Amino acid sequence: MTGTFINIGERTNVTGSARFRKLILAEDYAAALDVAREQVENGAQIIDVNMDEGMLDSEAAMVRFLNLIAAEPDIARVPVMIDSSKWSVIEAGLRCVQGKCIVNSLSLKEGEESFLEHAAKVRRYGAAVVVMAFDEQGQADTADRKVAICERAYRLLVERIGFPPEDIVFDPNIFAVATGISEHDEYAVAFFEATRRIKERLPYCHVSGGVSNVSFSFRGNAVLREAMHAVFLYHAIRAGMDMGIVNAGQIAVYEEIPEELRDRVEDVILNRRPDATERLLEIADRYRGAGKAREVDLAWRDKDVQSRLTHALVNGIADFVEVDVEEARRAAARPLDVIEGPLMAGMNVVGDLFGAGKMFLPQVVKSARVMKQAVGYLLPYMEAEKAAAQAAAAESGQPLEAARSGNGRVLLATVKGDVHDIGKNIVGVVLQCNNYEVIDLGVMVPSARILAAAREEQVDIIGLSGLITPSLDEMVYVAKEMEREGLHLPLLIGGATTSKVHTAVKIAPQYSGPVVHVLDASRAAGVAGHLLSATESARFADGIKADYARMREAHSRGQADKKRLPLAQARANRARPVFDGYRPPEPAVPGLTVLDDYDLATLVGRIDWGPFFQAWELAGRFPDILDDPVVGETARSVFADAQAMLQRMVGEKWLTARGVVGLWPANSVGDDDIAVFDDESRAEVRAVIHTLRQQMARDRRDRPNLALADFIAPQESGIPDWLGGFAVTTGHGLDDVVRAFEARHDDYNSILAKALADRLAEAFAEHLHERVRKEFWGYAPDETLGNADLIAEKYRGIRPAPGYPACPDHTEKRALFDLLHAEVNTGITLTESFAMMPAASVSGLYFSHPEARYFGLGRIHRDQVADYARRKGLPVAEMERWLAPNLAYDPAVSAAA
Repeated sequence: MTGTFINIGERTNVTGSARFRKLILAEDYAAALDVAREQVENGAQIIDVNMDEGMLDSEAAMVRFLNLIAAEPDIARVPVMIDSSKWSVIEAGLRCVQGKCIVNSLSLKEGEESFLEHAAKVRRYGAAVVVMAFDEQGQADTADRKVAICERAYRLLVERIGFPPEDIVFDPNIFAVATGISEHDEYAVAFFEATRRIKERLPYCHVSGGVSNVSFSFRGNAVLREAMHAVFLYHAIRAGMDMGIVNAGQIAVYEEIPEELRDRVEDVILNRRPDATERLLEIADRYRGAGKAREVDLAWRDKDVQSRLTHALVNGIADFVEVDVEEARRAAARPLDVIEGPLMAGMNVVGDLFGAGKMFLPQVVKSARVMKQAVGYLLPYMEAEKAAAQAAAAESGQPLEAARSGNGRVLLATVKGDVHDIGKNIVGVVLQCNNYEVIDLGVMVPSARILAAAREEQVDIIGLSGLITPSLDEMVYVAKEMEREGLHLPLLIGGATTSKVHTAVKIAPQYSGPVVHVLDASRAAGVAGHLLSATESARFADGIKADYARMREAHSRGQADKKRLPLAQARANRARPVFDGYRPPEPAVPGLTVLDDYDLATLVGRIDWGPFFQAWELAGRFPDILDDPVVGETARSVFADAQAMLQRMVGEKWLTARGVVGLWPANSVGDDDIAVFDDESRAEVRAVIHTLRQQMARDRRDRPNLALADFIAPQESGIPDWLGGFAVTTGHGLDDVVRAFEARHDDYNSILAKALADRLAEAFAEHLHERVRKEFWGYAPDETLGNADLIAEKYRGIRPAPGYPACPDHTEKRALFDLLHAEVNTGITLTESFAMMPAASVSGLYFSHPEARYFGLGRIHRDQVADYARRKGLPVAEMERWLAPNLAYDPAVSAAA
């Protein structure tokens, strides 16, 4: 299964499951509910309920079973597909089902009037619908017939009764292959081809099918059938199939099918050779069996408790941790001895393997999950011991000293104004795995709280994290405050926007204590070890200071050597896109379009997985990384975990996606600004978007000094141009998910959930930009790009975001959010540093000019900063603070001069 595919459990179907049919006919509904429960536990994200049996009152059975499901939270958390060939049964189910369901199915076999009448009722019930590729002439078997029927049904539903296209699921008919009848050999290929064309031609619809039909010829051979289902799904999903009726617990892994069997099954499914059926029959008996069964090697359970705990920690196995920890506790004098003894011995093995490159970050985080669960088990015993010690100390009148253990105590915080903490959380896990006690203050932590907590907790190291560029300035401020208050602790700096150069040039000079930039989580424990070592700390700190001093000198020389143009010259060398004879496209849907509770399933296919692996510090390009000889096994494991969580995240609706698009009349004004007008009369300016211009000297005349305003027609040209903006989030609901995992001491899944929410937010931005180009703005209605081309930005137009290279000023988000009414329309808010909350949010601008392109602003002079501050009506010093990473000069030196 991939993250785009939704499993529809097939076992609660009296026509497809003999066991379920017997239970329903015997009115053993308690056992029938267990069948539904098993389907959900095995990964079904929708359960298909069918009661079409001649000896059964189908309507009554449907109502009774659906009402029973509603009272079972572990089943009712997934949607229901009401499956029947009788409309009366479907409507009976619609009357009692809770939440949004899917009707399976409607078709054109009785003509358009009946089809539309039933579809209109489905819509009134708020349900989605499966539409079979079946018309008055019968079921479609060729790709052309499948597509023609689905196109006809789509037009009728969308244009005649306004049925939401995203609620339409087409079933283009999966028929059995390898039947011995040559006409049937092309059935699977016809399904794949029809699916591709349906997804290309019918926007926002979905494709489903009954997967087990394809292997009907091999009833009785479970192994072979599972292989056929896996191969079929492998190709169907890539063709665009979104969901399918399957036995979720009995799907083989494509890559794990024996090569001989997989090749011969693939010959049949893809109809690659005329003798494919005969060749599959030749080997069929060799692969007979009971089907997929997972064998678990538990030989390690026979070892001593230390070995068992080490094995569990190294392999991230939490199933037996409480049993083993209890055994270790009974053998120890104190519960703390279990932590400092066998558990830390196991974590030391993890640390050694990680340091040697034999374990990777996702595995280490899984190890930490086991460790936290073990500590969580011991915590009540340690609290009881502490209470007894406190009582004894009070009785004797002696003070009770706080117990400290491990390699040291580290305080971590995401600085004020910033809400991003995935990297910080990973660093915390790595440090804990190396026997450091971590105090995590969370996000948006002001300097005063950081310093107060450092004193109160008597920490040995402070670590600061941040993602947005204003966080860099906040880190400088924290360093100054540490110096002012005489808090001479080592200071670690980390986060996506931080760098060794910035740490050396901006932060280290403000603080006399050791300041170290930590490039990634894998280095955190080593740096902490050096800083706290009784024998190495002074030499290590002195070496860092000397290195940073050399870096400051080199940076100063480099800045002095670089030639930059005065602002007037840079503006004279502006980009001059073609506007003569160019008519900017007028949006099809001007103004605001609000997208509330957006379908997460539509976003999964737009995920760029590259940054996901980067977050886990796994180097390589996706999908090549999955076969990498070094990190491939770990990458496949964390990717499989991500796919499984993504299926649940989408199917169980863990998150709510919200977004807003705005398209407004606009023209560039002055030199570098963009005026956004109230309406198409362009008489009143609603807002001004301020842009910045490159000032680096150019050695070629055909290389302009760019500003984003260059890509909008100047007001004096009289050309009516347009500007777009957007804000999207997939973060609503994430806090509850994260808290639930953290309550179970499950850092791994907590981090995984955050990483996936971030990926979905970026996918939302990508998907929405595509809709803007093709639909809302509509200047590229015929665009046909795959996900790889979208990630490579092979489309017309750009969507630069405040805080990124072309427009690094985060304060511009305020104007954008006001134009979009983003807080009301999306629930996204801005912090004082203009970080977006929820963290899984993206915002930006849309430019449509064919010559618009991304660029980096680079370093800018004080003349531009002063001009920019004047245009925005803000003090120069304030703008210098916001633009600090882009300044080509030192504001302190400039002010003194």
